[in-house]
Amino acid sequence: MRNALFVLALFAAAAFTQTAGLNADRLKLIRPRLQELVENQSIPGAVALVARHGKVATLEAAGWRDVEARKPMTTDSIFQIMSMTKNFTGVGIMMLVEEGRLELRRPVSDYLPEFRNQMIEERLPNGNTALHPPAQPPTVAQLMSHTSGLAGDPDGELADNPRTLRVPLAEAVRFYGRQHLQFEPGTRWRYSNMGIAALGRIIEVVTGEDYVHFIESRLLTPLGMKDTFFFPPDAKKDRIALVYKHSAGKLVRSGDEILAGDSAKYRAGAKYPAPEFGLYSTAPDLFNFYEMLLEGGTYKDHRYLSHQSIDTMTRVFTPDVSPSGWLGGTGYGLTFEIVNRPEGTLLLHSPGTFGHGGAFGTEGWIDPHNDLIRISMVQLSDGTGSHPRSVIMQIGESAVQ
Repeated sequence: MRNALFVLALFAAAAFTQTAGLNADRLKLIRPRLQELVENQSIPGAVALVARHGKVATLEAAGWRDVEARKPMTTDSIFQIMSMTKNFTGVGIMMLVEEGRLELRRPVSDYLPEFRNQMIEERLPNGNTALHPPAQPPTVAQLMSHTSGLAGDPDGELADNPRTLRVPLAEAVRFYGRQHLQFEPGTRWRYSNMGIAALGRIIEVVTGEDYVHFIESRLLTPLGMKDTFFFPPDAKKDRIALVYKHSAGKLVRSGDEILAGDSAKYRAGAKYPAPEFGLYSTAPDLFNFYEMLLEGGTYKDHRYLSHQSIDTMTRVFTPDVSPSGWLGGTGYGLTFEIVNRPEGTLLLHSPGTFGHGGAFGTEGWIDPHNDLIRISMVQLSDGTGSHPRSVIMQIGESAVQ
């Protein structure tokens, strides 16, 4: 009887996959490919999710969330999704825009006085530097599109804060506001964690709410993202995948040198929520968020954003600024990277696909043309997490029928 039920379940899963317009045989390749990467120590473990037409077609786990303790990776393992957090901060900003509480084109200094009178630091041919005011101050939209002129990460007295998380958001952003701009706002693209952190502080100033509470109450809780958070609760810690790197051909656990510090310390004592990289999440939770975006701002009959706001966020904001994006063939919208011209690792993506990755190898892409979502979850701090991403993204796209 048990065998008969198991066979029936397999037939049902295959039938759904076919009705979703995905090739079931192709999707079955994902887990063995990931297992190969585990066995040759390319990755400690991974979780993969592919969904179409609002339904998860495949959800697979391979390898280990804790290599030393031999704790297996499971489909509900929790990952530090790092810069994928930027999308949540961006959606929070757009919610406030729709409520008439802030404007994208207004100067950042209208909301954060510490950003008044910023100067551009220009390096002269003789090696000296000179300061001069920008033609126009940076705007909220330029923070979202990484064209504000702000540098990437803090230096000086707060250089260690992305690792220690010791300084609260308001204090950190006051420091960021005193930093010189690197170029005329709107003329170049430079990925800026400080800029996204400033957006998190704008949310606090405009709403009077703590940033973490705002994201939890307006997005995470209503979307049913029960395993998504900034600071790990004790009950969730055992499911968190630890972060690894390669050393002498083997996987070893990363330590305090990485963003947010040693993953096995679970951010103990942290005060900084990191609107630019602070979230933990799971593949199933991220599916809920991405499905909301794919459905034009609606999930389970609840509207979070208008279709117009999603369109605004997910089209290239500065088409005249090049390059603008991490990967070849992409441009940058308002906290999202968008595929303009499929090439390289994005070769099988449809134009208009949008998404984001994280520093430890997590990645998610939403393809409106094919109504397709692909999520890849891995934890590697040395920049080698592209292998599972390529497997999941390429097989997922090629499975479309």
